[in-house]
Amino acid sequence: VQLVESGGGSVQPGGSLRLSCAASGFLFTTFSMGWVRQAPGKGSEWLSIISHGGGTKNYADSVKGRFTIDRDNTKNTLYLQLDDLKPEDTATYFCYKSWIGSDVGKGCVLRSGDRNSRCSWGQGTQVTVDL
Repeated sequence: VQLVESGGGSVQPGGSLRLSCAASGFLFTTFSMGWVRQAPGKGSEWLSIISHGGGTKNYADSVKGRFTIDRDNTKNTLYLQLDDLKPEDTATYFCYKSWIGSDVGKGCVLRSGDRNSRCSWGQGTQVTVDL
């Protein structure tokens, strides 16, 4: 399994970014995919998940209405559109592959904030929001 994120950068508050996650090494169309983020000194924060066919999407309350998850199964690519960015969105963003095709929950992040080893993880892309 290989997951490679891109699209991070530095933006001003209110700005937008589109993150991408290129997947390979597994049958992309059969697994749910998601995003988490981690700020310095903090545990992982689950953000969003999309089912294998794209029909179900769930979001954390902290990003609902501002972030949009999507996937293109013809390109084996996962996306996260980040709009109306705030300084508190500054973090490293990671995409992940769930171990379940029908997963629509937060199982890839443990209550401790650690990442569930049953999921597969990318290396992350940095998003910085400041003036």
